Amino acid sequence: MKEILKIKSISQFHEILGLPVPQHPLISLINDNDALQNTELSEDLFNIRVSSELYSIMYKDKISGSLGYGRNTYDFQEGTLVFSSPGQVFTSPGKDDLQGEQGWSLLFHPDLLRKSALGAKMDSYSFFSYDVNEALHLSPKEESFLSDLISKIEEEYSQNIDQHSQTLIISNLELLLNYCMRFYDRQFYTRTNINKDFVSDFESALKAYFRSDKLDQDGLPQANYFGRKLGMSTNYLSDMLKKETGKSVKEHIDAYVIDKAKLILLSSNKKVSEVAYDLGFDYPQSFTRLFKNKTGMSPVEYRNLN
Repeated sequence: MKEILKIKSISQFHEILGLPVPQHPLISLINDNDALQNTELSEDLFNIRVSSELYSIMYKDKISGSLGYGRNTYDFQEGTLVFSSPGQVFTSPGKDDLQGEQGWSLLFHPDLLRKSALGAKMDSYSFFSYDVNEALHLSPKEESFLSDLISKIEEEYSQNIDQHSQTLIISNLELLLNYCMRFYDRQFYTRTNINKDFVSDFESALKAYFRSDKLDQDGLPQANYFGRKLGMSTNYLSDMLKKETGKSVKEHIDAYVIDKAKLILLSSNKKVSEVAYDLGFDYPQSFTRLFKNKTGMSPVEYRNLN
């Protein structure tokens, strides 16, 4: 098996593709036409695993054929955005797959955002951890709008750097990410019927987990278990549930646990520690803390009050 290609900098990425030295050391916009015109690209760069220390936003224009989305398949005529964050591993496409590609990739290093307000809020853009099949599909109007923002970012880092350059680059980048968040919200809402199917499937999987022996074997379920079960990334599942129900995966799990706990507390004489272990908690204190946080009273107080 080939070793994973590790990309640590913008300059290294330019060098690999045979592109000129980047105009800015921490951010670069690469057009597919520019990247693919180098006919001497090594065959070793295709169909390999790649790990990058960069953030990337990759745009592809007019996907041909169909694209898997969750467990469904769609035909998309819009442009598509795919996001990745530092540390993620992906497989590079084959050389034949790139023929006729139209699009661009915006790459930026985390150091660009150091000491900025944007750097502190990057974790809130959960779409950087979505799977490829959960890409953002843009309408023509959205494509045009984001293209203008991308052009402003490129123009800003391409000209002579002055005291305002860093602020303006980051401001435009943050505006781009905020609009991507808005467009993802639109995507969630326009696919509400499909999302409701996933909500139903999630609720069924949650109930099945507590009916099975997995509770005894693995303890309380984790959000990533349901992501794998439903064929989507944990962040995407949680964001989709949040849009549809107002609660994340963890909030759904906690609510279900509390409902089960109330039933056991009122229908049995089990000690609080026994209830905790029955529900998959390793430590009774963790159960008591969660119960009080969600109900405003301890398990004992709840039992005595009712």
